[in-house]
Amino acid sequence: MALVVKRGRVPKTPHTEFYAKEGVLALEEIHGTYGFSGAYARKMHVRRYPTEQTRAPQPAGFELRPRSAGEPVLQPFHLLAGRLPYGGDFVRARKPLLFGPATTVSVSKPDRSTPEGEFFRNGEAHELVFVQEGEGTLASEYGELPFAKEDYIVVPKGTTVQWRLKSPKAFFFIVESLYPVHFAPHHLNAQGQATLMAPVVETEIGLPELPAAKDEIGEFPVLVKHHGGRLTRLVLGHHPFDVAGWEGALYPFTFASASHHSIAREIHTAPPARQTFQSGQAPYNGFSICTFRAQIEGWHPQDIPAPYAHYNADSDEVMFFSNTSYGARKGVIEPGSLTFHPGALPHSPQGDAAERSKSSRGKLSDYLAVMLDTFFESLEPTQAALEIADSGYPLSWARKASGEGVSPSA
Repeated sequence: MALVVKRGRVPKTPHTEFYAKEGVLALEEIHGTYGFSGAYARKMHVRRYPTEQTRAPQPAGFELRPRSAGEPVLQPFHLLAGRLPYGGDFVRARKPLLFGPATTVSVSKPDRSTPEGEFFRNGEAHELVFVQEGEGTLASEYGELPFAKEDYIVVPKGTTVQWRLKSPKAFFFIVESLYPVHFAPHHLNAQGQATLMAPVVETEIGLPELPAAKDEIGEFPVLVKHHGGRLTRLVLGHHPFDVAGWEGALYPFTFASASHHSIAREIHTAPPARQTFQSGQAPYNGFSICTFRAQIEGWHPQDIPAPYAHYNADSDEVMFFSNTSYGARKGVIEPGSLTFHPGALPHSPQGDAAERSKSSRGKLSDYLAVMLDTFFESLEPTQAALEIADSGYPLSWARKASGEGVSPSA
């Protein structure tokens, strides 16, 4: 993030003497990225370093490692994630569905908050979370960050969190990346502000508010994800939310999908016009995230609003459908569906979508979907993905073209 934020109290000059409490020297921590070259935050702990463990590390008793489906044949996938049952907290309900060397795609459908007194830290990946359903607060050492339905939540790698639900249940679409997640650089000027042509405005983010530091001793377990999805249970002797203040450009934030201000033109707009976030260095690694939401369709008298067939040979495409109004997949998808189109295959709308789309020229669409396009990275499905895959999807184009209905089936 280009936006530098300050919460609580920190010394004006970094790396200098500071007292959050009289007679107690506060201890500085730098939470950074790209070695010492990327975005960072400096945090002032009231009296203890975040390294003070009181028990030997132990396995957490469960893992989040993606389990490969083996060697499936090349095909497109429709994953019926909306049918998965609710249960567990954000971490224990998490199900990896697609993964590659730098990216993992999961869903989580919790029906409870993080257990009282327990914490979670993703020590190997930055997280981008889309809230399909539910509301609550992401609590961390940076403070308390409210979230609601249709929000994005960006959580930097290494942040210690608790997911506190206000709703009885929630549904999250999660993308993990080895690389930081931020607004696309081409949306920002040299000073870090959104350009006047960008579909996003950096000041429209939601920021955490920092309550009083938790200067408490005891036993505080932190489940840390590392080494491809292993989980280790660390026990700190003090509360991890013991920060008196922080300042920097690395922190959790929310961004409402409704704040992505769609760009329209006379003829069909390609997905890059809808880009919201980026991870890594496009076009060499990482991915882009595009937000497909209400916008005026092309108004050229002969415009075809439906997307054209495309063969992005350097990208795998994943789309998460918040609702079923996306014209190219109408009659196929369900709310909470994911489609996965490997880069080795071209893909296109199904059936008569192009013909039907002519009636929407110049009209306001009402769909909502999140698209992930990798850069030179291939993803593969997990065993859990195959268990919720629509077996009829690979042949659905032919069936729709012949006028047959397509009923998703796991």
